[in-house]
Amino acid sequence: PLPLPGRPRLGRAPLLPLLLLLLLAGPTRPISFQLPGKARKCLREEIHRDTLVTGEYEIGAPPGSSTGPSANLKITDSAGHILYAKEDATKGKFAFTTEDYDMFEACFESKLPVGTGRMPDQLVTLDMKHGVEAKNYEEIAKVEKLKPLEVELRRLEDLSESIVNDFAYMKKREEEMRDTNESTNTRVLYFSIFSMCCLIGLATWQVFYLRRFFKAKKLIE
Repeated sequence: PLPLPGRPRLGRAPLLPLLLLLLLAGPTRPISFQLPGKARKCLREEIHRDTLVTGEYEIGAPPGSSTGPSANLKITDSAGHILYAKEDATKGKFAFTTEDYDMFEACFESKLPVGTGRMPDQLVTLDMKHGVEAKNYEEIAKVEKLKPLEVELRRLEDLSESIVNDFAYMKKREEEMRDTNESTNTRVLYFSIFSMCCLIGLATWQVFYLRRFFKAKKLIE
């Protein structure tokens, strides 16, 4: 049947970007791992500049232990700057904003002594979010008095902007890598030409030297 005038039919192509945004906007799950006694475990992640990072952690006491959880938490960047530190951490939250694109590291260090027997491990749970995931849209809705649909549209708008920024950053990195490859190829070409000139010069010098040598020995005229 022909479509009615004034009522255009929706195709599948325009829905793909929206479906992609909805899939990417899904909630992330916290990370859980076991932390043995007198051990240190770190989690690393690359984060863009000017990005809000929030996190929530919880360290559980080993089963059957009377001392309770005992671990230190430290979050640093690649330069060693401490963004968050907590000794004898058990449960808490942290937040910071990145100044540049960098590799950030969250390290948990257990302070439980290792005895003669097997010490049960501590359970560490870390829920770290950044970018759109770190924003509290409930507070934004209360402050700006937004409706639920407007809040969802705001979240999708921020998510689409984040995806565009990611693609722009990847494009920039690709251009930088291409420039580096072109510069390397040019240097290799110049070095190859220089090496060939040196070899040709050396071979020519050897020919003239041997010719003079043979003439001096009267082996050739």
